[in-house]
Amino acid sequence: MTRITDDWLTGPAAQAVCAMLTDAGFQALFVGGCVRNTLLDVPISDIDISTDATPDQVIEAARQAGFKSVPTGYDHGTVTVVVDHEPFEITTFRKDVETDGRRAVVAFAKTAEEDAHRRDFTMNALYARPDGAIVDPLGGLADLRARYLRFIDNPEDRIREDYLRILRFFRFHAHYGNPEGGLDAEGLAAVAANSAGLETLSNERVGSEMRKLLSAPDPSQSVASMVQTGVLAHVLPGAEARFLPVLVHLEGQAGLTPNAMRRLTCLGGDGLKDRLRLSNGEVRTLDHLHEALAGTAGDAELAYRLGDGLARDVALLRAAMTDGQMPRGLNQRLTLGNGARGRFPVSAQDLMPAFQGAALGARLKTLEARWIASDFALTKEELLA
Repeated sequence: MTRITDDWLTGPAAQAVCAMLTDAGFQALFVGGCVRNTLLDVPISDIDISTDATPDQVIEAARQAGFKSVPTGYDHGTVTVVVDHEPFEITTFRKDVETDGRRAVVAFAKTAEEDAHRRDFTMNALYARPDGAIVDPLGGLADLRARYLRFIDNPEDRIREDYLRILRFFRFHAHYGNPEGGLDAEGLAAVAANSAGLETLSNERVGSEMRKLLSAPDPSQSVASMVQTGVLAHVLPGAEARFLPVLVHLEGQAGLTPNAMRRLTCLGGDGLKDRLRLSNGEVRTLDHLHEALAGTAGDAELAYRLGDGLARDVALLRAAMTDGQMPRGLNQRLTLGNGARGRFPVSAQDLMPAFQGAALGARLKTLEARWIASDFALTKEELLA
């Protein structure tokens, strides 16, 4: 029997929550990402627990055990129990009764198998008992070991329950799938047939999924499949995926971590701010990158004006969209513009009172351009002379 024994499961807080439920006569099963990621040996974020106890019964069990409970998603069967300052989301087994493609009406269920059938992918329908023994109602363990992303039961049914699962299909493959195996053909067919349903989703949900997708180590295969199925055109009209694989390769050569805004700039598209509900900071980053790509400023000047992080992004984007080669001497140029020499030596005080107002600003701009053209070599005295 497959069993997990990681610290998050065997720790006193997690075991205390499980005992809280089992001592009251209920089931306690860890589920979802914590189980999946542990089996894949990748970091986990949240610890979720499924149970046959109703929310009211979970709240009462927590009270009896002396734990704090918060009805964070009471209407959907979720109660958060806090033990030693650590939160655990506990959700009653559920089954879908009705759905409109954005939200589902659910009823409580009594078994993990019923609960599993309402989930999205087989690799997400894996449970673990408090002793770490894996419970696999739908055969998801074999898919997980093969890193093969597969919808549960009928893919079209799963998609119509929540059209966001179209984007999750591509995102989960990018993070956990096997590139050599490709994407599941039946899933791709269902995605293509239902891609118009993406129009019913809120921009916030779409934006969140796209950020997660583009933050995967290599989302190129998923994004290419989004093009083929018509999904990318729904999400980002005008976007192009052809430069993304080259950019990902260059990022690897440069030792950079994945960055959603850098990759989003590579894709392009119309109305990104509204379509993805980007923050003001994200919009500023995209504006800087787009303006720099459209301009002629060199690497050193961009490092001086934007910092070496954004300047490096621009250099890699330019390379990805042209010859696909890592720019030689890039680090030296970035250091030049954002290092000790990259500090403009002339101030407004140095030019006053000879220059005032608009004339002062124009003179500073002229001297700064001359200084940049000298590769930041001219001194204050030389510039003023």
